[in-house]
Amino acid sequence: MENIKEKMDHLIQLGIELNQIHDLDILLERILYQARRVVHADAGSIYIRENDILHFTYTQNETLQKQLPPGEKLIYSIFSIPINNESLAGYVAKSGRLLNIPDVYVLDSRVPYRFSKQFDTKTGYQSKAICTVPLKNARGDTLGILQVLNPTSGAKVFSSFDEDILLHFASIASVALERAQLMRNNYLRMISMAEMRDPNETALHINRVAGYAVELYEHYAVKHGITKYEIERNRDVLRIAAMLHDVGKIGISDLILNKPGYFSSDEFDIMKQHTVLGARLFQNFHSDYDEATFEVTLNHHERWDGKGYPGIVDIQTGKPLPGYELPNGMAKGKSHEEIPLFARVVSIADVFDALSTSRCYKTAWEEPQVLETIQKGAGTQFDPELIDCFFSCLNMIRCVKKRYANEGLTNESI
Repeated sequence: MENIKEKMDHLIQLGIELNQIHDLDILLERILYQARRVVHADAGSIYIRENDILHFTYTQNETLQKQLPPGEKLIYSIFSIPINNESLAGYVAKSGRLLNIPDVYVLDSRVPYRFSKQFDTKTGYQSKAICTVPLKNARGDTLGILQVLNPTSGAKVFSSFDEDILLHFASIASVALERAQLMRNNYLRMISMAEMRDPNETALHINRVAGYAVELYEHYAVKHGITKYEIERNRDVLRIAAMLHDVGKIGISDLILNKPGYFSSDEFDIMKQHTVLGARLFQNFHSDYDEATFEVTLNHHERWDGKGYPGIVDIQTGKPLPGYELPNGMAKGKSHEEIPLFARVVSIADVFDALSTSRCYKTAWEEPQVLETIQKGAGTQFDPELIDCFFSCLNMIRCVKKRYANEGLTNESI
């Protein structure tokens, strides 16, 4: 077993790692993974607090993961629970104190909380030892709840040393979490400015597109043998770029954005400029995030067959670069690998969400019709290899769609 100094040194390194992650969702996954790792837990969950509600955000389970085919991920339910004394997570959020239970099936009848057996019954998993820790900021406010299950070493219960380690880890993770929440809010404020002009550009839409893009990229990256470190880094960068893919719409007239019918040729030409307008906001690269967002905002409407837009243009003017003007005055489109990978990924994610949801000019399509259209676009509108990846991770795509569907409260809880 690692000694105390080694553990503390490890926690310091984890703090550095977590503070390098910008996106909230990617950070939550990483916090949960590292919390499990630091106390050798088989499984765990993480919740985010919003007023008096806890939103179940991510779960991980090594035992169940090993039962899946290579490359597949666990599909989990999305739910919320009230902050009260009835559930383990709700009790910890309300009390602000760590709760370490050696066996959740043997609870003292005098305690107010209860353990829900729904997950175990549904999956065949056997929960036993559970340690639940509040994630608090410097003011003592509870930001969320971290829960780890079933230690895989030692006495199969979480020790007082594990409690201390988890509390230290939670304080470090909470700093990164509060920073990521602030950044997410800033991005959403930027996007809300576009939402004021375009009612389709909602927080749910951009989170779905970002979530689809990350799942699609990860499947592609594993297939291509990209290292785990690079995948983790790129997931963070891509998610932020995907969230901002349509931010350039803030520069387009609301008479066009809110038009209930189809665009005229002139209106469509104006609409196309949102790609260039968005790219201009990020053209002076200060980070990988700026560069990725520049590429995505500019290129997410390019097509695999070269018939997309804006084509090869001068960012400042939106006009074709010399030698790339077509007879109709438009710019020659980019095609195949000329289109950056992240933009090819976001293109699929954006179209899937647009077809799957209601817009001012259409109702949501049924999934079979959406999937048929996506499949028909392989090799013309979309990168055919990425379409194969899309269908290979379709279950996770559906999970993301459900997660950001603004679902109501359920009674599932642990």
